[in-house]
Amino acid sequence: MSSTPTKDPDVLGNNVLSVALIGPDAQRREPIASALARLQGSVTREFSAYPDLDDVPRLLEAEFDVIILDLDSDTEHALDLVEDICGKSSVTVMVYSSQIDPEMLVRCMRAGAREFLTQPVTPKTIAEAMVRASVRRPTTPTVKRAMGDLLVFVGAKGGSGVTTVATNFAISLAQESGKNTVLIDLNLPLGDAALELGVTGQYSTANALDNFGRLDSNFLSMLLTKHSSGLSVLAAPDKYTQVQASDEAVERLLTVARQNFDYVVVDVGSRFGSTGKDIFQASTLVYLVVQVSISELRNANRLISELFKSNGAKLEIVLNRYTPRTLGIDEESITKALTRPINWKIPSDFVAARRAQNAASPLVLEDSPISRIIRQMARTACGAPATPEKKKRFGLFA
Repeated sequence: MSSTPTKDPDVLGNNVLSVALIGPDAQRREPIASALARLQGSVTREFSAYPDLDDVPRLLEAEFDVIILDLDSDTEHALDLVEDICGKSSVTVMVYSSQIDPEMLVRCMRAGAREFLTQPVTPKTIAEAMVRASVRRPTTPTVKRAMGDLLVFVGAKGGSGVTTVATNFAISLAQESGKNTVLIDLNLPLGDAALELGVTGQYSTANALDNFGRLDSNFLSMLLTKHSSGLSVLAAPDKYTQVQASDEAVERLLTVARQNFDYVVVDVGSRFGSTGKDIFQASTLVYLVVQVSISELRNANRLISELFKSNGAKLEIVLNRYTPRTLGIDEESITKALTRPINWKIPSDFVAARRAQNAASPLVLEDSPISRIIRQMARTACGAPATPEKKKRFGLFA
């Protein structure tokens, strides 16, 4: 009789999966290897030792579709490997163990594992897990797309209206460009972009930053809320939450967002802390929102001098709640104070703005002097032609 294992039906169809099976204990590894060998549509390579964390990049270069790890031989190192692998790639990671421990199951899933296989593992269990992995894998090779534009809104002072401008701009950009657009609220810990938009998110920016090690396209998509306009939103926490946002966490969040969206709009408010320089440097465009007052112009001047003189970020000045007839400072003085020209002037309409906020209905969904300027900002950002003004008609049929 032949010792070659009998092949099971090809449950994976033509979608051949490459599998890395990693386990120092040969007795625990062998049943899984046998089950995989019986499964048509999979190619397995066995490893009899755990790789070091430094070796993970080389492991990922092999472009395995599935990595299956022994959890019991060195549990803590195995968990570190799962988290590191999931943080650097979208490969499906599974773990196997002889222990049924709910707490360990939660730790594995938080690290990024997709499957927890309890020994003894049956061929049917392996086949079902591989089918799920096959579904998650793209049927065609992924074409690398260009990174999306990063558009950041920052205020010279609290209360300058950054969130109102950013949220309405993001909606306009999604509609005017017709492309995938996401708004990320980094105005922590008290951002209220979701409130302005009238949406309630189950997850928040805090979930993304606290779990940046496992943040990928799938994880990010789970955290987003959809606005009726088509805009995706990553809201700030609904409750007061102190978030320790490291530069690495913010960079990872924005990178994943730019890999998946054509436009990434970020509201950093006026409390952006030490991460501001890095965000601005990576930005396609930064909008500095200022109201005309001595204190705000002074703050804006300091921000421009400190953050935008040498890092090459493209900066545009947005005068918000602009009322030229009642200003005590003329435009020439404003330009001199800011050391650069004003790009946009959003007129003051307190009644309309307050009505929109109270109704949680964005201003740009209706026609108004404010919405026209913000829509023009969005059209310019996405390269759309300027909206032609309607010509006045005269005569009997005007």
